[in-house]
Parts: sequence; structure tokens; C-alpha cells
Amino acid sequence: MSIEDAHIIDLPKIHDVRGNLSFVESGGHIPFDIKRSYWIYDVPGGQVRGGHAFKRQNEFIIALSGSFDVVITDGDNERTIQLNRSYYGLYVPKGIWRRMENFSTNSLAICLADTLYSPEDYIRDWDTFLKHKEG
Repeated sequence: MSIEDAHIIDLPKIHDVRGNLSFVESGGHIPFDIKRSYWIYDVPGGQVRGGHAFKRQNEFIIALSGSFDVVITDGDNERTIQLNRSYYGLYVPKGIWRRMENFSTNSLAICLADTLYSPEDYIRDWDTFLKHKEG
């Protein structure tokens, strides 16, 4: 995988004077079926979340509230994507190293994944990631 495979996906936005509504559907808006969701919140200033890659898991990350940066790399190239709206998210395919940083006060990130939690799927060491990437 390369970082070019990671990209922003716009979600439906239903405008209403009472408040807007957005949603995401498995296999429709994102390119996988959702098997797990988790959220990240109350991140203290200056802290970084993530700092790993997945062997099998694909993710879709949305800033439901506030903002944060997602830094992605394939080992050769790096890109920073700011997420700050709830009507789009970042698709991160398996095999891409990612970290989340620069969380604003009261930010809330939701991550949708196509696998159940498995500690064996995580690549948490940079050198191991580079070896895995080489095959």
C-alpha cells in the first residue's frame, strides 16, 4: 500500500434548520463492512495517539467534534491530513502507518474498522513495519 491509497471520503450531509445530519453505511460510503467502532476523546494537550499500522485492518476516521491531524506514511512518503468536520473522514487502508496528533479541546474521533480487535494485527514497531512493508 502507498499513502496515495488513503483518501478523504465525503459523507452525506442532510441540511435542516434544526441541525444537520450525516451518516455512514457499510459498503456504501466506505469500501468495507464495519465490524468494530471505537472513539478517542479527552486527549490531553500535546499527546499523540496511534503510532502503528495494521496488517489486515482498514479504517475510516472521522472528527465528530473538534479537530486533529492524522499523519500517514507508507515508509517512503508522509502526509498530514487535518480532520475537522463530521461530514467527511479519512480512509486508511491496511499497511499504512498512522498517528493522530494536535487534538483540539473537546475533540472526538470515531474510528470504524473492518475487523474485530486483534492484538496480533498491530504493527507497533517502526523497524518491524518497514520489514513487513518489504514483504
